[in-house]
Amino acid sequence: MKTKNIICILLCMLFLASCTSYKKVPYMQNSEELAKIEQQATTFEARVQPKDLITIQVLAPEEPSLSYIYNFTTSAIRQESTNTNISLTSQPAIQPYLVDNDGTINFPVVGKLHIAGKTRREIEALVLDKIKGAFKKEPIVTMQFHNFKVSVLGDVNRPGTFTINNERVNVLEAIALAGDLTIYGRRDNVMLLREHPDGRKEIHRLNLNDISFLTSPYYHLQQNDILYITPNSTKAKNSDVGNSTTLWFSATSILISLTSLLYNILR
Repeated sequence: MKTKNIICILLCMLFLASCTSYKKVPYMQNSEELAKIEQQATTFEARVQPKDLITIQVLAPEEPSLSYIYNFTTSAIRQESTNTNISLTSQPAIQPYLVDNDGTINFPVVGKLHIAGKTRREIEALVLDKIKGAFKKEPIVTMQFHNFKVSVLGDVNRPGTFTINNERVNVLEAIALAGDLTIYGRRDNVMLLREHPDGRKEIHRLNLNDISFLTSPYYHLQQNDILYITPNSTKAKNSDVGNSTTLWFSATSILISLTSLLYNILR
């Protein structure tokens, strides 16, 4: 009878432990609370920072020769050789600007433009305002990031650095790019490392189990953000057990060898 009671107690403890572990796995567990959280209608837009790589292109279909002088280009020369002739083909390629430490670029004809802290739309409007007087019909100005990237490290299936083409990515999307968290990754302690243009570094912790992280100012990532997924206690314990087991086997092997050696000597 006592044996049955002990087995029942052990089974109950195992069941409770498994329930506790499961509660730490699903994302956004209290999703019904989202409707109660006050939210502001905001649209995230990436802002240019020093050392960003961007391209700015001016298009004027009716005045292509005039728009060309405002585009930072280089000619890609390709040489084709045959037995009878040699032909050269030149195709201009848009080159990216590297934003200086003071947040400026040197734009053709116009000169220095301070663009750090501005969004894509703001930069397009700034350039258009500077050059539209030179055209009969208002040209088209387009700007694009070339090094908008985020990194995801720690207990995920595919850690790495990912380039984002649309300049907009949130925490969940970045985790999806990394193949989701492993079963050992802590959902309640995701670390976000962010470096500001002035060199300041900031670490913020996100709890993916709680729906409120969707309204966090850190939900949308900025270029060069790093997400680090910390391991849970289970992985730490398994690691300790693995190391201890290895040491135990090594010590046992040495002890058996010494015993065998002494036995052969003293026999």
